[in-house]
Amino acid sequence: MNNFTQQTPDSFDTNCQVNVDQNRALYIFYSSVVVLEFVLGFLLNITVIHLFIFKLKFWKSKPIDIFLFNLVLADILLLIGLPVKAYNFQKCSEQKVVCKVQLFLQFLNRGASIAFLTVISIYRYFSVVHPGKRKVLRILKQSPQISVFIWVLLGILTIPAMLQSFIRCNSSEKDEKLTSIVLLREIVFFTQIFIPFFVLVYCSIRIIKRLKQKSVGDKPKLWRAMFLVTSVVLVFAVCFLPYAFTRVVQLKISGLVMEEEKVTVVKLYDGLLCLSYLNCLLDPILYCLSSSKFKKLYISMYLPFLLEKEQPESSEDTADD
Repeated sequence: MNNFTQQTPDSFDTNCQVNVDQNRALYIFYSSVVVLEFVLGFLLNITVIHLFIFKLKFWKSKPIDIFLFNLVLADILLLIGLPVKAYNFQKCSEQKVVCKVQLFLQFLNRGASIAFLTVISIYRYFSVVHPGKRKVLRILKQSPQISVFIWVLLGILTIPAMLQSFIRCNSSEKDEKLTSIVLLREIVFFTQIFIPFFVLVYCSIRIIKRLKQKSVGDKPKLWRAMFLVTSVVLVFAVCFLPYAFTRVVQLKISGLVMEEEKVTVVKLYDGLLCLSYLNCLLDPILYCLSSSKFKKLYISMYLPFLLEKEQPESSEDTADD
């Protein structure tokens, strides 16, 4: 089948084809956005992970560095599948093996990225708001074990989605036996987005309140910390919430509206899916580069010309003094 039929609610993120015949210009634009996100995100994440491994030796650093490493790793693995997504936005593809690999990377690593963002926020919440709860902090410091647990758990939760995805990659026909699998997949999907979002909001509010109490008289430091905490929530909300709400709308209107309206919702969903990939580009900026030590190391390694500009200015200031 060369032309893809209109997507149904249970085929979101599970079909490797898109309807581009009547919307070619729009989907070429989507494809271009995905390619740009891939190039910028991959370069940034690769340079960050290089520093983690060869310069910081993250396995010897603080527990939060191991979570950050896994966050960047999840984003890189998700980015790897974007070229296939960009291709599928332009042409209908029947390459089933490539389809399965891309879907596996998308389901597993998007969930991992969200999970590690949440764990990092929880770690910082207890470190700042409840530093006296040593038992909880002792558990959170078992970052290697927690990281392995997250990957294994997400692998198991991905199975329902992938079972249906594999079938969608091979056939466009519906099977009533898949109803329970589809339901479980939707539960996993919305749980992975909405619960972490509420956890992020709660942790961020409590952290900001605590920072205001501890940072009396140090306004610049307070504003930097508040900006970081707030930015994480905003990026998560912008990248994932519209994407999730559009999915809710598509599930609700199935069979109740005209075919043209369904097409509009699908096009909107595909656009917001492109927006969700932006998270892979922003994660390392918000978390990894928020550390002044990491930022200086990153600039000295990859952007040394910025340091060269600063040195003459500092020498002139010394001379003037």
